[in-house]
Amino acid sequence: MPKQLLMGNEAVAHAALAAGVSVVAGYPGTPSSDVVETVAKLHAAGLAQGVHVEWSTNEKAALELVFGASASGARGLFTAKQMGLNVASDALMSLNYVGVRGGLVLYVADDPGPISSQTEQDTRRFASFAKVPVLDPSTPEELYAMIGSAFELSECYGTPVIVRPTTRICHASTFFDVPGTYAARPTPEGGFEKDDSQWVIFPSRSFRAHGEINERLTAIASDFSAPEGDGGEMGQAAPGDGEEAACSAMGQFNSVAQEGTEAKLGIVAGGVSAAYVREALVLLKAECSELPSYRFMQVGTPYPFPEEAALHFAEGLERILVFEELDYVLEDEFLKLAGKHHLPFAVHGKLDGSTLTRGENSTEDACGRLCSFFACNEDDKKACCTSSEASCCTEADAPAIDPPVRPPVLCAGCPHRGSFYAVKEALRSYRGKHKAVFCGDIGCYTLGNAKPLAAVDTCLCMGAGITMAQGIAAVEPGRKALAFIGDSTFFASGLTGVANAVYNNHDITVCILDNSTTAMTGSQPHPGTGATLMGGQSKPINIEETLQALGVQYIKRANAFNFMEAKTAAKQAIDFEGPSAVIFEGPCIQLSKPSTAPTVDDQACTGCSGCIKSIGCPAMSMGEREGREKPLMEINESLCWGCNLCVATCPFGAIRKGANNA
Repeated sequence: MPKQLLMGNEAVAHAALAAGVSVVAGYPGTPSSDVVETVAKLHAAGLAQGVHVEWSTNEKAALELVFGASASGARGLFTAKQMGLNVASDALMSLNYVGVRGGLVLYVADDPGPISSQTEQDTRRFASFAKVPVLDPSTPEELYAMIGSAFELSECYGTPVIVRPTTRICHASTFFDVPGTYAARPTPEGGFEKDDSQWVIFPSRSFRAHGEINERLTAIASDFSAPEGDGGEMGQAAPGDGEEAACSAMGQFNSVAQEGTEAKLGIVAGGVSAAYVREALVLLKAECSELPSYRFMQVGTPYPFPEEAALHFAEGLERILVFEELDYVLEDEFLKLAGKHHLPFAVHGKLDGSTLTRGENSTEDACGRLCSFFACNEDDKKACCTSSEASCCTEADAPAIDPPVRPPVLCAGCPHRGSFYAVKEALRSYRGKHKAVFCGDIGCYTLGNAKPLAAVDTCLCMGAGITMAQGIAAVEPGRKALAFIGDSTFFASGLTGVANAVYNNHDITVCILDNSTTAMTGSQPHPGTGATLMGGQSKPINIEETLQALGVQYIKRANAFNFMEAKTAAKQAIDFEGPSAVIFEGPCIQLSKPSTAPTVDDQACTGCSGCIKSIGCPAMSMGEREGREKPLMEINESLCWGCNLCVATCPFGAIRKGANNA
């Protein structure tokens, strides 16, 4: 097989295809997006036969679609980030009670930091809440192996299975031996088989299914505790043949190792933290004069918790230090283990501040914390801190590095800048006595919160801006509430809010920022573009027609790059009493080529900096001019996209359109 350098997400796509997946669906969300895109590329290249892949309208639609494929006996893969699982949770909670036929794997990527998310939600907690098994990889190689194992586990027990990597696993790269071509596993003859006792979730079915779920979780926990190598190689048991040899090999993802004899100290780690801790232990062995005996356990199957394996690990230990990212899931389990079995060991981790309580772990941080846990002498600790710059070391040991602040900003030439500016200018003459409230949403346009635009006052979750605006309008009728939402998010989560506004006649203005793509997560297509991952082109769903169908009475369209047109449209919509909408249209710079940059007339420029203070474009700055007391505005042509919004901001006519934009 050819060896390829693959990112973790790309490896997941190959692993799912190797497992014979038939349907892959999801909604874009960093850090998970590359999986669907990789499957689509392989399909387009003719290397993945018989596979359907799509970006669904939202995560709920994606999971329900994949579940339909599973009900027909095919294997399906769902992808999302941790926030996306919330959107799909209604389907997940019910389908677990119904059970699956073909293997159904949910690839849900968590985002410690958070780097590109609203929260540090931990999918392991969600898994236990939904009573769904979850696998937690520590390396991209382990992630690849877990995908195939997850499909087999799913079919052995008729349960959905979650694979939960975190950002570093998703985006780390390494070499894999992968097949050159793939083919989906044939759908069983007859396809979907009608059976009201399984597929229709009546209360009696749910009551019976709850017992089945509890029983299979106990059996799965036992499989997770099986010593590595028990049960044969993964994949030897045929799905549905009554054999569970493949499932019992899941214990391979929970490993225990001991250094020295008669260990009294134990270290537990899950996910990528296990890789960090292993590396930190190697560093400590090199830096410290002597380490005490210890036992190390990696937990790759956090739910259902492998209790038997954990008991074997904890035997004779006095203290256990737990490393994990996001929530204290494993720490809780070991505390419960100690209480249930009256064991004498103490558990340290997030709850007592022994490990990081938020954000990402690292090798450097683990090194310092292990040094403290092992009670290394001061010389060893200093050596460790000097080599690792661990955050738990003192400032004298490891001076903090304070990098310069570089806040995120809308790109030069972004159409959203013009839309925000037009709305704010239109509001100068609004009939209300109070300042308007700008309810934002999830996307690039959340950056409209930053000064000088200051046009996003709230941001909760996808689609919430439209409904939050309604709540504000209901209790403050003299205050105009506006909602900003992107074109992709409009289709994903905005339609319900618009329908609610029309139904209850809320006096709000919805501003749809249509840049013809899902820009924030990598320019994926959506229903408004009509482009599909299967290579076809469907008829784009028209946003204006959709608003009309939902009953919005006043709708205006405007070019986001034409300031006067955008301002006029915004003013008219804002002045309308009742639900209104403005569709600001302008392509993302990732979809367009730059035009000639505007020029600045130094004689006309007064150096007032009003243009910069109005729109905050990163291509604009103030620079010194010989013979002038004040700095004058200047445009960085290497950054400028030629949108000409700055031309409209200058009251002195000092900024003029580029030669080919006149």
